[in-house]
Amino acid sequence: MGIPQPAFYIFKCEQSSPPGMPRPSCVTNETRDLFQHLAQRLMEKGIIGTVQPVRTGCLNRCQYGPVMLVEPGHVMYAGLTKEKIDRIIDEHIIGGKIVEDFVIEPEAWDDPISPEQMMKMTGAH
Repeated sequence: MGIPQPAFYIFKCEQSSPPGMPRPSCVTNETRDLFQHLAQRLMEKGIIGTVQPVRTGCLNRCQYGPVMLVEPGHVMYAGLTKEKIDRIIDEHIIGGKIVEDFVIEPEAWDDPISPEQMMKMTGAH
């Protein structure tokens, strides 16, 4: 038997903008330990082997941050806190039920556009 692939990937935005930048930052003095909290909770629950936390750059939803994307499912969670992360792990990752209260608003996370559609929209070849 081979090494099993993760059941989930959790992409946590770790983008930090300098003070004075026009867009908010997902990592501030108040939120800089959220990734560590996520990883620690996954270890405490004994599921870090099947749930892979991933530090990522900007996910382009800065005004809703801190944000993280859960795959599979393409679920974007916004306005993260340690308490919200705990509930997402318990209810979504372990329990299988998306925590709707924390999902980014639909206007900010609409259906995806295929690369072919995007090329047509932008006139690229």
